[in-house]
Amino acid sequence: MVEMTREDFEKAVEDAIDEVPDELLDLIDNCVILVEDEPEGDDKELLGLYDGVALTERGDLWGGALPDRILIYMNPTLRMCEDVEDVRDEVAITVVHEIAHHFGISDERLHELGWD
Repeated sequence: MVEMTREDFEKAVEDAIDEVPDELLDLIDNCVILVEDEPEGDDKELLGLYDGVALTERGDLWGGALPDRILIYMNPTLRMCEDVEDVRDEVAITVVHEIAHHFGISDERLHELGWD
């Protein structure tokens, strides 16, 4: 397991967000990105989760809802990575992956595009 402070992990998430093109970030609607220690439920290896309604599924009457959430899980990421650079790379992939879900891109399509 990689040793990393919460502050350093959050910085890795911020850096990953900074790498997303502004044109794409500007299209994100009613969504927050949060860091959590562990995922809820049985899948303790989950690195990230999109919790919300994808933009492609929102109808004309959609509105007034709580923000969607992108959760990035610190401890599973630290457990699976070999070093800090590996953590930073995995966080970047996870951030892109979960943002893609916000835009309605499925896991299958992400894998086809090489985002494994």
